[in-house]
Amino acid sequence: MGRLRPPLFFVRCLRFLVHCKSTYFRYGSRPACLMSLITRQSEATKQGYGNSFGAGARGCPPGLRNQHGFTLVELVMVMIIVGILAVFAAPRFFDADIFKSRGFADQVQASLRYAQKVAIAQRRFVCVTIAGNSLSLATGTAATCGTPLASSSGGGSYVIDAPASVTVTDASFYFKALGSPSAGVTVSVTGGDMTRNIIVEAETGYVHSP
Repeated sequence: MGRLRPPLFFVRCLRFLVHCKSTYFRYGSRPACLMSLITRQSEATKQGYGNSFGAGARGCPPGLRNQHGFTLVELVMVMIIVGILAVFAAPRFFDADIFKSRGFADQVQASLRYAQKVAIAQRRFVCVTIAGNSLSLATGTAATCGTPLASSSGGGSYVIDAPASVTVTDASFYFKALGSPSAGVTVSVTGGDMTRNIIVEAETGYVHSP
């Protein structure tokens, strides 16, 4: 093949630029596909086949042809959602009192369930005393429970203390040998602006949070 004449070359370049009006927005963000189109057009020009952009575009993988970028409306909506989260949700993530309250509430709930299990396993009374932001467990053959219950970790009496910024309501009751409590109880743990209630069902002694 001879050297292409400048006029024909410039005509094909102009055709290429016009076609980029639609091709770039479809494949501009996918450099591999765009380079494939340019390479095919260059080969077709050398061989005298004319414009090959139509075939080139159809030759691109369907996944690339169907992909699109974000619209301005979508970006604005994302910014609005992020702003709402920053105003209402972010303060909770940076409030340590809420995390401390949640952690201590989990400890209280686990301690009450542990007390019920010990009462059933040992066929004894297990007394729960919550006072002064502290929970303690004791056991005995009578409802007075004169012997402090050993810690589950084996280190002294079973006592847990609330963090400085967390409060817990006072309560005093006991679990019987069959696991039922002396009375239904609701224990509230508060920290920051969050309060979590722990309920002990009167009939079964089931310990749960609503």
